[in-house]
Amino acid sequence: MDKIILKNMQFYGYHGLFPEENKLGQRFQVDLELYSELKTAGKSDDMNDSIDYGEVYKCVQNIVEGEKKNLVEAVAELIAEKLLKTFSKLQACDVKVIKPDPPIPGHYESVAVQIYRGRNL
Repeated sequence: MDKIILKNMQFYGYHGLFPEENKLGQRFQVDLELYSELKTAGKSDDMNDSIDYGEVYKCVQNIVEGEKKNLVEAVAELIAEKLLKTFSKLQACDVKVIKPDPPIPGHYESVAVQIYRGRNL
């Protein structure tokens, strides 16, 4: 299946279990792979035949910068649910939510949750 990729979208949110995460907030990154048939859009050159990734960005931004969640798993699930409900041409999505600077000791680049969700056919 064809896909649209949005990589390394940057947001600031207040998700996490620790009080300092809820008070101070932190950076979040989101990567998306949106699975859809793109041949029609490629031939028609008409946005109505594709998925508007500007609108996708806004949906993700509203979730990540919106209501606080304890777990990034919940943030990822909300993103997938919202995208599948909003964009009828979207067949499935791969959502990765990354915390580049979680408040845990150790040496690592980041921590992340990645989920794949599709329509029930």
